Amino acid sequence: MMTDSARYTASELLAVMSARLLQDGQVVFAGVGIPLLAASLAQRLHAPGLTILFEGGTIGAYVEPGQLPPSTNEQRCTRRANMVLGSTDVLLLLQRGYVDVGFMGGAQIDQYGNLNSSYIGLPERPTTRLPGTGGGNDIASLTQMIVAMKHEKRRFVERVDFVTSPGFLAGGNSRREVGLSAGGMFRVVTDLGLLGFDESSKRMTVLALHPGVTAAEVQANTGFELLVLSDLPVTDPPSNDELAMLRHLDPDHLYTA
Repeated sequence: MMTDSARYTASELLAVMSARLLQDGQVVFAGVGIPLLAASLAQRLHAPGLTILFEGGTIGAYVEPGQLPPSTNEQRCTRRANMVLGSTDVLLLLQRGYVDVGFMGGAQIDQYGNLNSSYIGLPERPTTRLPGTGGGNDIASLTQMIVAMKHEKRRFVERVDFVTSPGFLAGGNSRREVGLSAGGMFRVVTDLGLLGFDESSKRMTVLALHPGVTAAEVQANTGFELLVLSDLPVTDPPSNDELAMLRHLDPDHLYTA
């Protein structure tokens, strides 16, 4: 799908808007796909000191343009990396508080930021089986989370079919009450806008719209009632420099078709 007079695809928009949220000096636990592409874009443009971790054990990934790995366990992840450890050792870094941001996608997300990447339907008879948790539960339990995904009603549901990765659970203080004292959902980046979470209720809130999108359009593509800021800003569209670097990193459109 192309947007803005065919200048960029929806996936390119997701990658650029996600990259802008990352800061120099942060340590980011990134999944493959848009999260990895966004983190790599941030490294090249404004956050040279960004450290990328992979669930497969790679610390300090710096992927080669045109060589984006299809899996966090793929050997291309390790090129120019600082260190390669076992998965357990990398996950222990989460528990010790060394990771600032977790960055993932998901099949479903609900109004409190809970993510589902396990199955769709009833547990005893799912209609769709998904990849599962991997380290998704650990990452969401212990870091500030950024989620990037297409904005569709079937994905933005009132309650996920299964909580693979915890957001704010049932809202309010429920996350802290079950012992998850750190982390939580920070931002949800979609092809329609930028969303966050209300400080008190922890309900999903529209923070900004992408060019040409209305609040009504965002709500129409969401399966629950969103909170909306009274004066919504509009994001700056991807710049020529951002798009050029993005296409340099992913010339075959592995992640951005």
